[in-house]
Amino acid sequence: MINITFPDKTQRQFEPPVDGYTVAASISEGFARNCVAMEANGRLMDIYSQLQEDAGIRFITPKDPEALDILRHTAAHIMAQAVLRLYPDAQPTIGPVVEDGFYYDFDMEPISEEDFPKIEAEMKQIVKEKLPVRRQEVTRDQAIEHYRHEPYKRELICELEDGTISFYVQGEFTDLCRGPHLPHTGFVKAFKLLRVSGAYWRGDSDRPQLQRIYGTAFFDKKDLKQYLTFLEEARKRDHRKIGAALDLFSFHEEAPGMPFFHANGMELWNALLDYWRREHRAAGYVETKTPIILHRSLWEQSGHWENYRENMYTLVVDETESAIKPMNCPGGMLLFKQKRHSYRDLPIRSAEIGLVHRHELSGVLSGLFRVRAFHQDDAHIFMTPEMIEPEILGILQLVRRMYATFGLGFHLELSTRPEKSIGTDAQWEQATGGLTAALDAYGADYKINEGDGAFYGPKIDIHIKDAIGRTWQCGTIQLDMSLPERFDLAYVGRDNEKHRPVMIHRVVFGSIERFLGILIEHFAGKFPLWLAPVQAVVLPINDTLAPFAKEICQRLFAAGLRAYVDHRTESLNKKVREAQLAKIPLILTVGDKEKSAGTLAVRTLDGAVHHGAPVDGFISAVCDNVARRRLDMEELLSGL
Repeated sequence: MINITFPDKTQRQFEPPVDGYTVAASISEGFARNCVAMEANGRLMDIYSQLQEDAGIRFITPKDPEALDILRHTAAHIMAQAVLRLYPDAQPTIGPVVEDGFYYDFDMEPISEEDFPKIEAEMKQIVKEKLPVRRQEVTRDQAIEHYRHEPYKRELICELEDGTISFYVQGEFTDLCRGPHLPHTGFVKAFKLLRVSGAYWRGDSDRPQLQRIYGTAFFDKKDLKQYLTFLEEARKRDHRKIGAALDLFSFHEEAPGMPFFHANGMELWNALLDYWRREHRAAGYVETKTPIILHRSLWEQSGHWENYRENMYTLVVDETESAIKPMNCPGGMLLFKQKRHSYRDLPIRSAEIGLVHRHELSGVLSGLFRVRAFHQDDAHIFMTPEMIEPEILGILQLVRRMYATFGLGFHLELSTRPEKSIGTDAQWEQATGGLTAALDAYGADYKINEGDGAFYGPKIDIHIKDAIGRTWQCGTIQLDMSLPERFDLAYVGRDNEKHRPVMIHRVVFGSIERFLGILIEHFAGKFPLWLAPVQAVVLPINDTLAPFAKEICQRLFAAGLRAYVDHRTESLNKKVREAQLAKIPLILTVGDKEKSAGTLAVRTLDGAVHHGAPVDGFISAVCDNVARRRLDMEELLSGL
């Protein structure tokens, strides 16, 4: 007999082997039918897996967080089975679970979203059949023989070590897979295919291009409906469409993956960076600038040439091999070494809006979110070991202030020492202790990712949450034990001896381009007044009022505001409508009444019109709103 221990520490005995479903059924048949998998001795397994020895067991039901990935994994297999029923010549490759769904890659004739209804109909048939999903274990040679006519699967198997290999079988469909999976296909009732795209086999542009079909699945149809509504809202906020509509940026074939910012985009860019510079000066940072092309020897010293070269653009300068920088830190090391430093100089907080270039595959480029040329708001902080906690705390406070300005919430994750790392145990203990102490002093909850730190040190990742609940990893705080050693950085301590500084890499926005893309979608193009590319447009109701409108605009401009006069010979209604489509926060209409009274009619994007606003008071209120970087204009408008 074997002992099975449940989460409440109670035990039951069974004759081995016994499968998980039988154990669950000993509690209740209804409970067993609701179980999607189990965790035995800490390992996720199919509910029908055999238990041969004593085990602690936890059953996974649709309410458990692990269940959704298991559901989506099985949904990917159902989609693959449906595709093969409809397209028998298709060659399946891989079908993993990804964030919010799954995909499966096929070598097959091109398809489009117009083909989705028939694939979904076949998937529904497979779900209706309630096909058992069962694991089979075979040898490597047996697996190769099974897939002798499927080159992609065979390639994957040939790379595996000798030993047991697992298949999953549902009806006529068999797939190479680790599992676990649902007990049968009938669990997958709420699913939707989302899009199709091209993808190279193994991400290699020299290999065949495949058809990648994306989908998602939920246990509950209400959850699926809610997710599809979310996707529709996200589509409305697509920064690429809004960017084009607001004339912010564009991309061109002559420079793939490298954005061109238009005049409106530069106003947005400059407003963002003016704010960044103000906050960083107040926090004790100095701003620096380093070249974008540096000799190969520097990249060898930093370790990038060995570990990152495939992502770097290289060239020859004066017969010396060089690279366009993918990161700013090596240049920052040279700046630190430029002069002798005392402990009294520390901490040195050196920040740079550095232009970097990284070679990304064309298939992964995505608007401002994934580009080849971008700017990072890097900072390198050089300090003594005793300064770790207060410096980390200072960064967290800076991050909180800056993200709050945009109405962005965030959560924190601490990643600790990975299996492969450099540095001594004492260094890692001190570094991790410093980060932990700072997080505890900061007072917010944080998640710990064991073993997920960088090879050179632990880190804190900062994940922001936008207006529709999406999270984005933007800020990061990393302790580096590698570069100070590689570049032989030193400061003179109180004992008049040389000491190695502790170094922090950190970003707040991360990629400025990506952060702007996030902001465009967060605000859906309706930027707060201080950030809007055009803050006001003045509309004279006829040509005779054009001089007065121009005077108002000049006064706005003199106050530091971004405004213009729309003096086109179009109807007022049309000009108002176009200003609303351009998402200009303040639409100022002037007629004879306003000219005589020295007032304005102020229209906002919600359609409300505020008549009789005195020009001087209005400009003063607008300047105050901009200076305080308010997210709304409620206070401004209430005073009109």
